[in-house]
Amino acid sequence: MRALDILLSLAALWLIAPLLLVVAALIYLSDGGAPIFRHARVGKDGRIFGCLKFRSMICNADAALEDLLKSNPNARESWERDHKLHRDPRVTRLGKFLRKSSLDELPQLLNVLQGDMSIVGPRPIVAGEIERYGGYFQHYCAVRPGITGLWQVSGRNDMSYRRRVACDVLYARNKSLRTDLKIIVATLPAVTSGRGSY
Repeated sequence: MRALDILLSLAALWLIAPLLLVVAALIYLSDGGAPIFRHARVGKDGRIFGCLKFRSMICNADAALEDLLKSNPNARESWERDHKLHRDPRVTRLGKFLRKSSLDELPQLLNVLQGDMSIVGPRPIVAGEIERYGGYFQHYCAVRPGITGLWQVSGRNDMSYRRRVACDVLYARNKSLRTDLKIIVATLPAVTSGRGSY
């Protein structure tokens, strides 16, 4: 499986290198901020790693979120329930497109090469989400998080948090080359449809 991860990530990076440069340049030109954002996520065996993404939010996104959650009860309720904001005011115009098209995830190919992630696996979570997994966290920790996975091809943000956890657990319990290949094939139509992406 690791050999497949390395082969696919190297091939993808070689093919899309010009696209990565264009996206990085557009982000930088939009506001002068760093194009790539490194966010602390939980990996295999509970190890914290820096998950790479193209920045889709304003530069001071963390401070803006803190202010928003203090002043907006609806946003706070949504964040506590799903760890997501449906209409996140921190997301830039370019960032909306990057998220809708999943282009913001492409730098994670470097995480795959480094061994922190796989092409297919559970969605990488932040430390604050661990308690939401309860006893199922051990299943999450059994495999590397992935760029794509059951969550990605099953509705993404349109599903409840409980169902997200169920997808991660189901994948970890049934991981196989055949399952990975089926998810990879299903990823392109899931991404192009834009369903559940925000």
